[in-house]
Amino acid sequence: MYQATYFKTDGSAGAEVTLPSALFDGVIHEAALHQVIKAHMANRRQGTASRKNRSAVRGGSRKPWRQKGTGRARQGTIRAAQWRGGGIAFPPQAHSWNQKIPRRLRTLARSSAYNSRAEAGRVAVIEGFDFEAPKTRQLTRLLGKIDQPGKILFLTNGLNRELYLSGRNLPDVRVMPFGLESTYDVVWSGTVIIEEAALAAVGDASAGDERPRRRPIGREEA
Repeated sequence: MYQATYFKTDGSAGAEVTLPSALFDGVIHEAALHQVIKAHMANRRQGTASRKNRSAVRGGSRKPWRQKGTGRARQGTIRAAQWRGGGIAFPPQAHSWNQKIPRRLRTLARSSAYNSRAEAGRVAVIEGFDFEAPKTRQLTRLLGKIDQPGKILFLTNGLNRELYLSGRNLPDVRVMPFGLESTYDVVWSGTVIIEEAALAAVGDASAGDERPRRRPIGREEA
């Protein structure tokens, strides 16, 4: 069971809390992390790089000179790759870099990213956020009191518009609802700060999964 630092709404530190085992199970699968992060970076590529080959360049439909008797090297078109203004030999073509990842593998990589942060002591829990209006200065003061290393990923219990608008101008801060973060977001961050209510929902869901299930009635028991 991993422990995390607990912060109050004003940024003061409290006693450590235990992270729910449903998400922080201690398993770090590096191969899954590598594959999912690699696919995420590939899916961000636009794939619009394109150049023209000799058949796509306009002009050059006839031979510049006859095949023999001129003393010069034979040429078929002035749009060949060795000519100025000609096409590109083996040019890049527009295509998709999209990679599909199975859902179970994405889930494994996401939990592995959380476990790697928790193992390094870079997961914290905060009581809540007291933002009545978007104020970047207020968020900066909160970050100064928390004093956590690296880039900060705030995971809120649902959409917190005021906190999101307060942190969107800070280059090393990301704010998003808990559950919408990707494996890349967790790996990108140096410290993950999760709102207490969001973790409570994870604990309640795991407790519901542990309830005994009814055994289906077979034909011999009907």
